[in-house]
Amino acid sequence: MLGPLGPLRGHPRRHRRFAALAAAVAAVLAALLPVTPAEAGAQQQDWTGTWATAQHASYDPGTSEVTVRIPVHVSAGGTSVRIRLTNEFTDQPVTIGHATVGRRASGSSVSGPRDLRFGGKGDVTIPAGGRAASDAVRIPVAARSDLVVSLYFPGRLTHVSQHWMGLQTVYWTPDGGGDHAGDPGGAAFTKTDSTFPFLTGVDVRGGPARGSVVALGDSITDGAASTSEANRRWPDYLAARLSACASTAGVLNEGISGNRITAGTDGNPSALERLERDVLSQPGARTVILFEGVNDLSWGGATGAQVIDGMREIAHRAHARGLRVIGATVVPYRGWGDWWTEAKEADRQQVNTFVRDSDGTFDGYADFDRAVRDPDDPTRYAAAFDSGDHLHPNDTGMKAFADAVDLAGLGVARACPSARVRLTPYRPSLRTGRATEITATVTNTGPTAVTRVSSALRLPDGWRAEAEGGTGTDSLAPGGSSTVTWRVTPSVGAAWEAYDVGVRTSYRQGGRTRHDSDSVDADVTPVPSTVQAPYRMFATTDDAQYAQNDAQFAIWAGGEDLSGWKDEKAAVHVPDAVPASGAVTARVVSQTGSGPSAKAGIAVANDLTAPENGGYAVLTMSKNYGVEFMTDSDGDGRLDTWAGGGSSYHPAWLRLTRDGTAYTAYASTDGTAWQQIGTATVPSAGGGLDAGMVASAVNLDYPGQTTTAVFDSFSTTD
Repeated sequence: MLGPLGPLRGHPRRHRRFAALAAAVAAVLAALLPVTPAEAGAQQQDWTGTWATAQHASYDPGTSEVTVRIPVHVSAGGTSVRIRLTNEFTDQPVTIGHATVGRRASGSSVSGPRDLRFGGKGDVTIPAGGRAASDAVRIPVAARSDLVVSLYFPGRLTHVSQHWMGLQTVYWTPDGGGDHAGDPGGAAFTKTDSTFPFLTGVDVRGGPARGSVVALGDSITDGAASTSEANRRWPDYLAARLSACASTAGVLNEGISGNRITAGTDGNPSALERLERDVLSQPGARTVILFEGVNDLSWGGATGAQVIDGMREIAHRAHARGLRVIGATVVPYRGWGDWWTEAKEADRQQVNTFVRDSDGTFDGYADFDRAVRDPDDPTRYAAAFDSGDHLHPNDTGMKAFADAVDLAGLGVARACPSARVRLTPYRPSLRTGRATEITATVTNTGPTAVTRVSSALRLPDGWRAEAEGGTGTDSLAPGGSSTVTWRVTPSVGAAWEAYDVGVRTSYRQGGRTRHDSDSVDADVTPVPSTVQAPYRMFATTDDAQYAQNDAQFAIWAGGEDLSGWKDEKAAVHVPDAVPASGAVTARVVSQTGSGPSAKAGIAVANDLTAPENGGYAVLTMSKNYGVEFMTDSDGDGRLDTWAGGGSSYHPAWLRLTRDGTAYTAYASTDGTAWQQIGTATVPSAGGGLDAGMVASAVNLDYPGQTTTAVFDSFSTTD
């Protein structure tokens, strides 16, 4: 066999010298060149992709001597790990002076970081447009666990190659922070963002996985609208399902927001353009799930026929490399901006008909459209799965996508569990002292019956549940389902917040006991009640209601306006709470109902029940239009000055300080870092001011609607 430098003949010492040189050259090439399925065998050494992301743009960070720490949630486990880096979207080289990988402890802390080498060297310079893979390092990696990759950049970092929608915190040292790649602790990492820099893949070997599934998609696959820091993208849920099979597989998320099949842009290459890089060259890739087309059909201007042609080409190229191809139907999107039309809906139906009956183009399909569409209006998402923008699913919709994938059809796993359990409602709303129905539905998706099916509910401490009838069934035929309904009552005094409620189902399949589980976020919501002294209630609307739960407060209110010509609101307040020099602070947790101008926040006045007596000011977070600071400049009881704006956020901390007749307003996302909103002089401010929490629906354009505002912190200070 010929080596990299040709046949070796002659003196044994020369032979050994040339062999060593050849090995060194091969190691460097292995570190700098992409690894493809065609290079399987000795070079691949059974590597399987366990995590990936599609790099697609770069930016100049304007920094030097920094270290970045990147948490990644892997899918498959193993005994050794390596990382892959890219510098593709740049015109300058980048040097990594020190790289480590280790199991995540918490936050930015790492348990036992291990140094990574590249072709035997501790540093690596990646040319513009190039890639690099590290050498293997032995670390036991559990499936669906968190690893942390740390990269130190010596000197000026001229650019960052990135995948911008990380949906998790990535940690950086400040400018000039130096090399902290080997630190177990995370104290040096004081800056954060949410993009994945340079890292494009993590691979494992030595585990049960013998291949990977690549999810090729757009923002929906990327995880847009799913819960950040929670790994609730549909590929994450799919990885969870596969992890329960006797033989597992890695799941690689190659979604890019805005991606299309038929065309690309600078910084966002089309699915066809990036197919080799993001799918065909993935270590151990055996199957690709193609979930694209909605951007092409909606705002991209493509026809159904053009999308189908692109799908055919992707499938043809993947089949030529030995990969299975699963097509996914295009989801409904009516209501997403102004992009939907009857003609575009016809194109979507044309594409979906092709996906479902593709004449051999696909090896199977996942009906994502059917999984989330509204049965009463198939052009739209069902409300239970809609994040609110009518294109991207919420966490429950992401889970529905993963459930719609036939695991056996992926061709990468065997002996997968047949029965799945799902809880409904998908986001139940409960009230203390009242029972609410929660139902578990067990469905047998396998080819044979499962037996001894039983389900048990998992509740927060102090909650009660009573099952209506039995909690199981003796046998469940293929395609069959059974339900168990519980009446669930939260504990007395349970805080108004979201709680994790789960179910675990056990059953017999193929002579062994198997399990499946599900969970939902259950919201405990307030019930109207009285408030306790020293708090008082006051309203200028007829529909006001109130509630108090320890340090939490709720206000239900209508009202046409809260400034200028109207002063319609409801308030919970404390008389004479703010002295001549003092402050009032509140945290607005949430605001629901009514229109976009609905407001909730804090109010002060000489007498809040009679604002015309002077000193009147209100600081609110509006539902959609940001912070609003309003004052009464002439003592007539009407709010006639304004400052604020920006985007709205909840929870929102609000603070209003007083120094005699001078008021200053602040807002914060965390109660620590405060942004000044504005200042105003209120000449009519007298001695001690009443202070309280206030809400108004501002429903002039939404007659009869009310708003519900929830607060969980209120205080006054001298």
